[in-house]
Amino acid sequence: MLSKLLLAWCLMALCVVIHAVSVTSAVGWLRRQPVGGQRFWQWTWLFIRLAGWIIAVHLVEIVAWGVLYAWRGAMPDLQAAFYFSAVTYTTTGYGDLVLPTEWRIVGGIEALTGILMCAWSGGFFFAIVSRMIQSDPK
Repeated sequence: MLSKLLLAWCLMALCVVIHAVSVTSAVGWLRRQPVGGQRFWQWTWLFIRLAGWIIAVHLVEIVAWGVLYAWRGAMPDLQAAFYFSAVTYTTTGYGDLVLPTEWRIVGGIEALTGILMCAWSGGFFFAIVSRMIQSDPK
């Protein structure tokens, strides 16, 4: 069980690193975007691109967990592992696939990691909306 917890901790740490690098990259990109007097469609296009970036980052993190499950034999194949990881990370939890008993704590840690990473993304989105509101010349 301790080895499974260590693996889960390593994957959580990897997700934090991936997220930190991605958010830092997005901040750099956003700083180069003009903020003064942007119109509705300009902001909307910026949010579409940002949402796409954030979803791609989450997918990379989901794939990392899925690779772990497939590599260690916790899921029968990569497709099942990716699917299980996606519904666990997003806390959808359909329950049609379950981990073997000795892996269940890892699934719980993935769900907690997913909640944290989604909250981080939501907070980042909120910060950008705040920037948009503050830049409005009204």
